[in-house]
Amino acid sequence: MLSYFALQVIYARRKYKISPPETTGHPEFERIFRAQANCSEYFPIFLSLLWVAGIFFHQGAAAACGVLYLHARFRYFQGYVQAAQGRLGPLYASARLLWLLMGLAVAGLLAHFLLPLSCLRALPWSLQLLRAR
Repeated sequence: MLSYFALQVIYARRKYKISPPETTGHPEFERIFRAQANCSEYFPIFLSLLWVAGIFFHQGAAAACGVLYLHARFRYFQGYVQAAQGRLGPLYASARLLWLLMGLAVAGLLAHFLLPLSCLRALPWSLQLLRAR
C-alpha cells in the first residue's frame, strides 16, 4: 500500500513537473504528497499495535482490525487526493481502529503478564478447597 502511495507521488511529480526535493507546486500534487506522507507517518504505529495485539490478544481480531485499517487508509488517500475535506471520514475511521488495536494490545498484555500472577495466587486457595473435600 505504501508503495502504491509512493508511486502516486512519483506520477504526480512527473505530471506537474515538480522535481525532488520540492514539495510545493500544484495543489493536486500537494494533496497527493501530504496524503502519502500522512499514511507513512502512521504506519509504524499501526504495525506496532497490530503486532502486539496479534501476539498477545488474538491473531484473528488483530488481522480483522488491520484489514479494516488498511481499507480506511486507502479511502483516506483517495479522498485526500480529490479534496482536502474528503479525508476526514476515513481519517476518523482509521483513528478509531488504531484505538481499538491499542485496546486489544493493552488487554492482551495485561492478560499475559497479570493473569498468570492472579492464577498463581488463587492456586493455594484452590488446593485448600480440594483438601477440605
